[in-house]
Amino acid sequence: MSTQPTEDTIIDEVQAHYARLADTFDGTTSAACCSTSVDDPGCGAELYNPDLIEDLPFDVTGMSLGCGDPVTIAGLEAGQRVLDLGSGAGIDCFLAARQVGPTGYVIGVDMTPSMLAKADANKAQMGVTNVEFREGRIEALPVADADVDVVMSNCVINLVPDKLAAFKEAHRVLRPGGQLSISDIVTDGDFDEEMKAKLDLWAGCVSGAIDMHKYIGLMEEAGFVDVTVREKSESVDVRDGDETPRAFSARITASKPSA
Repeated sequence: MSTQPTEDTIIDEVQAHYARLADTFDGTTSAACCSTSVDDPGCGAELYNPDLIEDLPFDVTGMSLGCGDPVTIAGLEAGQRVLDLGSGAGIDCFLAARQVGPTGYVIGVDMTPSMLAKADANKAQMGVTNVEFREGRIEALPVADADVDVVMSNCVINLVPDKLAAFKEAHRVLRPGGQLSISDIVTDGDFDEEMKAKLDLWAGCVSGAIDMHKYIGLMEEAGFVDVTVREKSESVDVRDGDETPRAFSARITASKPSA
């Protein structure tokens, strides 16, 4: 039986992986968002409507590391306060900032200092004034209770060992009636212990992915209601010729009860 890495070991590997992506990005070639050792269900800027991102600088789009577009499915409105879990170089925060307008506000939280530096540099380059980036873990958010109207996340929850803690924190910071909008990698079954022990595939958005029904169950356990799978990508094999469950990206929304 494979020895399973500790949560701290996984988190350290994930942080180191994304620090390398930020530190080696040269502004000319898009960063590789998923593992190169397996097929992936699609990620990066190509998953957005081109009209939404055509005027964003390549420093933003080239560092797009998500697996969908949680901003569009969130249906944001002017004046809302929005939180992005695992905000990276900031693409979803900047798109959200446009939709909520000058009376709204967007907070991005990321645990990797190099990514936060990229995001702050992009913010300055674009002259955005209604976005703020904070360092922190999404299992212990540096955000007050009931502080935001919408929480969104793009290909990040799969990287977190304690997914229930992440969902509970999202629930805590949402105002009653608030919305959760997620794009993430999930599976149609459970990975074996050998697969879950591969640190490089944790960082590559594979080994930390869990069965979609279990994923939804954790959201409901955290207190969310009206959990809805909006759309799914075509699934892919993550290990050639194996019985390993297939992985796919899913767009999922949910609500915090109004009372």
